[in-house]
Amino acid sequence: MLWLQTFNTSGPCKDVRDLTNGVAMAQVLHKIDVAWFDESWLSRIKEDVGDNWRIKASNLKKVLQGIMDYYHEFLGQQISEDLVPDLNQISEHSDPTELGRLLQLILGCAVNCEKKQEHIQNIMTLEESVQHVVMAAIQEALEYIYTAKNKQKQTPLQQALEDLQEALAEKEELKQRCQELDLQVAALQDEKNSLMSENEVMNDRLDQLDGSLDDPNTVVAKKYFHAQLQLEQLQEENFRLEAAKDDYRVHCEDLEKQLIELQHRNDELTCLAEESRALKDEIDVLRTFADKASKLESTVEVYRKKLEDLNDFRRQVKSLQDTNMMYMHNTVSLEEELKKANAARAQLETYKRQVQELHNRLSEESKRADTLAFELKRLEEKHEALFKEKERLIVQRDALKETNEELRCSQMQQDHLNQADASAVKSHENLAAEILPVEYREMFIRLQHENKMLLLQQEGSENERIVELQEELEQKHRMMNELETEKRLSNERIGELQQQIEDLQKTLQEQGSKTEGVSES
Repeated sequence: MLWLQTFNTSGPCKDVRDLTNGVAMAQVLHKIDVAWFDESWLSRIKEDVGDNWRIKASNLKKVLQGIMDYYHEFLGQQISEDLVPDLNQISEHSDPTELGRLLQLILGCAVNCEKKQEHIQNIMTLEESVQHVVMAAIQEALEYIYTAKNKQKQTPLQQALEDLQEALAEKEELKQRCQELDLQVAALQDEKNSLMSENEVMNDRLDQLDGSLDDPNTVVAKKYFHAQLQLEQLQEENFRLEAAKDDYRVHCEDLEKQLIELQHRNDELTCLAEESRALKDEIDVLRTFADKASKLESTVEVYRKKLEDLNDFRRQVKSLQDTNMMYMHNTVSLEEELKKANAARAQLETYKRQVQELHNRLSEESKRADTLAFELKRLEEKHEALFKEKERLIVQRDALKETNEELRCSQMQQDHLNQADASAVKSHENLAAEILPVEYREMFIRLQHENKMLLLQQEGSENERIVELQEELEQKHRMMNELETEKRLSNERIGELQQQIEDLQKTLQEQGSKTEGVSES
């Protein structure tokens, strides 16, 4: 976020929630490359978002799509799926991990665009901790972003990045060394101050002991000389450390100059790589033209050989034209015969339709005649059955008359015989009826009634069954008669079709013989 604040965008970018709407990131992309992320693209980003996560997701989607197009079309690089952030997590939950991935992509755009030198200088002006974080993000993004070339060799940008990392590491070591030297200088300065204070004390004492210092054999004189020697040694050490500090400062400035030179060299190598790519494209185009030229030369040779064979082809064409004329005359004659045959065929079709209609009418009339014949036959059979029934009834009537007369005679004889015994029998019957219980008499009467009813019902069911069987038999006879009629009509139709086929075969044979005669002539 500190790196984003260096662009001085109008949108806020102080915390994670300020970046979830995508406005600040879109403005940063616009400042990174104005030609690609132009005003029309920036105008599609809605600024008044509020807490609507759907509009935030829409803005982030437009930003991500613009970044991916920039990598693919402008930089010629492809983004790995592991580096593509989840926009829903950013818009809904303000996920810092996914937001960091999106910021890594924006950082990659900054260090790969045309103004990358300016952006790298801005990164170098940040604090050291921020610089380390930015360099780690660039390194992680470069591990995921790959092209077809960096699978075989290292790109100039990666080489410059490694040189930059080495220079930063060396700069860090030099700064640490300078800090150590500053600490040593401070310690020596403190020691110098303490020695100066001691020196003043000693000078006071020296003033008091001037007389004793003249004598070098005294203890005070020895300490004085020893302190002077230590002071001179410390001054020499201080001068040496200051000289080393100046040397390290000069060396650090040289390293910074080398870093700038390496960056310029990186730009030059990028330009040379683009020029080499353009030259390779031109070489490929020239090779394509050379291949086309060789193919055209071989085609010219083939056409030259074909031109030599052109005279033979002309003679063959002339003979083929003569043959074609003969075939045309034959075709004209055959077309005339075909027209005649078509006219005859149309007339034949008309005759066929008429014959078919007549056959249909004949079949209908035949079916009708067969139906009438069947009805007549059925009526005759019914008349014959009725006549036989009439004769049987007459015979039965005569037999019943004779039986009636015989019974009447026997009844008259029996009446005379039974008059004497009538009184005795009547008394016996009354006695038997009185002897039988009432329940048995009722049961006997009911059984007699049921027996009569069952006999009547059996006779009725048998008569109905006989009628049904007679109707089914008549239907079967009718169906058999219809099937026989259809079979007879089908046989007649088959015979007619066979006759038509034979006639057509004869006609085709005659036309084939005529065609052969015309072709031979």
